[in-house]
Amino acid sequence: MNAPQSFRSQSAGLFGPRQKRERGARIPVTVLTGFLGAGKTTILQRFLRSPEGAGTAIVVNEFGAAGIDDVLLRSSSDAVTLLGNGCVCCVTRSDLQRTLRRLVAERERGDIPDFRRVVIETSGLADPGPVLQTFSTDRALGGTFHVEVVATVADAAAGVTTLDRHPEARRQAILADVLIITKGDLANPAPLAERLRALNPRASLVRADNGGLDPCVLITPEASEYNPFSAETTHSDGVVSFTWTSEEPMQWPAFARAMETLTMLRGPDLLRAKGFLDVAGCQGPVLVQFVQHLAHPPVELAAWPDGKRASRVVFITRGISDKQVRDLFAAVKALA
Repeated sequence: MNAPQSFRSQSAGLFGPRQKRERGARIPVTVLTGFLGAGKTTILQRFLRSPEGAGTAIVVNEFGAAGIDDVLLRSSSDAVTLLGNGCVCCVTRSDLQRTLRRLVAERERGDIPDFRRVVIETSGLADPGPVLQTFSTDRALGGTFHVEVVATVADAAAGVTTLDRHPEARRQAILADVLIITKGDLANPAPLAERLRALNPRASLVRADNGGLDPCVLITPEASEYNPFSAETTHSDGVVSFTWTSEEPMQWPAFARAMETLTMLRGPDLLRAKGFLDVAGCQGPVLVQFVQHLAHPPVELAAWPDGKRASRVVFITRGISDKQVRDLFAAVKALA
């Protein structure tokens, strides 16, 4: 229920206090994924040794009975937690929920040093989708943590073959905010870059030879998703991506009802949707994010990231077309 206007803070909008950043005061989370042997741990080790990596807690998820990566990382971070013998998409997500809660509790008790960021290094076999869902289904965790960057690592030597053979690797690439190519010093990275760009044209694409990478890549989401592209891009496995845009201010009830209908009818096929809305009555952009049938609480930001007031939401779907989404929005808007 909205507070009476006379008692509402001047800094509050329709969706609560306006935030300077989309995460507000929540702890930022980086999800680092990539297929087996792509070089995730090497990149993470280098990141932890950088000034930007200071104060980072690590959650490592390995496929196997004995953890190796967590041992390699313990010398670089004071807070490393292993989720062993499985991948986050295969074991129940409650394991990840318990781990994150334990990290916060141990920090508050002083058992581990203070941390200001969490990096979740997934198993090479993991689908990052369930990780993203965790922060939607658990409102308490969603109020404490915010997924800021999904970074996917792929190596130039074996990456194209891996993408051809393994649907998990394709999902990792499709859901990424930034794509990191490794081992470009050992093989020509151009074929892999072309394949990754076809799978995910909205993500940033960077190279990290010998683990060398600008640390900011793992902590600062690029603005590429703010730049709308209208063409629908078809990927393997029936996955498509497109950006829905609107120059007119949105009525929030119409948008909310349209998304409720979409998630109710085709929730499992809505892999990810994220973007900004120009909502009537709101000063700044309203950040919205959906993962399958789950919706993150909308957040109003204090200012538009690029100064342009226009709604744009990036959709990554399986078998749901750009036209179907636009027709649904138009129908609900007409009825509203």
